Amino acid sequence: MGQTSKAVAGGLLALALAGGGAVPAFAGNGQQDRQAQAKTKAVDFAGTVALSNCSGSVVRTPKSKPGDPALVLTNGHCIESGFPAAGEVIVDQPSTRTFKLLDAKANAVATLKASKVSYATMTDTDITLYQLTSSYRDITEKYKIKPLELEDGHPVKGRPITVVSGFWKKTYSCRIDGFVHRIKEGEWTWKDSVRYTPECKTIGGTSGSPVIDRKTGKVTAVNNTGNEDGERCTLNNPCEIDRKGRVTVRKGINYAQETYGIVPCVGKAGKIDLGRKGCKLPRPAATR
Repeated sequence: MGQTSKAVAGGLLALALAGGGAVPAFAGNGQQDRQAQAKTKAVDFAGTVALSNCSGSVVRTPKSKPGDPALVLTNGHCIESGFPAAGEVIVDQPSTRTFKLLDAKANAVATLKASKVSYATMTDTDITLYQLTSSYRDITEKYKIKPLELEDGHPVKGRPITVVSGFWKKTYSCRIDGFVHRIKEGEWTWKDSVRYTPECKTIGGTSGSPVIDRKTGKVTAVNNTGNEDGERCTLNNPCEIDRKGRVTVRKGINYAQETYGIVPCVGKAGKIDLGRKGCKLPRPAATR
């Protein structure tokens, strides 16, 4: 979607974007900025993955067990079966998709394989969760790489963040500028989205990248879209809608979907259980 759907559309177009991936530095300078950076956690590529057309990461919840099947998080619009329609929710769909697991220096150290799409939707949010054939213990012991942990609380305005793209092997650093009541892009609407400050100039192929809160070192959101041409609420040009229905267009600004809402929905053995207490992810129409 937005700046990220280009890579979904096709490999040739994605390759054409390669020249546009400048990596912005952390905004600011001087002693005050150095002190601020000293209080943040270093962010690297360990635990991120590259998909055929997007980025992603191996993620766990605070209560995940080492023997649980590992989960990979990316965008709903990155699923191999095509963009889910507005209102569509996919659960337990067989998949054999593969992912290149990266180490801290962005070297591909393994190919991980999915057993199924545990959950995917582009309604209210834009996420896909794949269950892997490997457990967290398998990945940690074989490749010495720990999964990224999902933050279980709402993102914080002003926090320094880094978007880590396994597809391009690049990072983008900025801050959380604020939160958007509703984002509309084409037929899809997303709730309570994260807006980046302008330094995060994410591009096609960064879809599904984990957004790391540099204070906690945890995943606070998943990168998914941006307004490319200044158009209003169209594909690749999401618009913001406030609580009074007023529409704002911010050309060149990029967005992410919060991920703390995933945590209550992950049950025993890493199973997505939409009936768990506190789980508010959209459900398939037949179970609503």
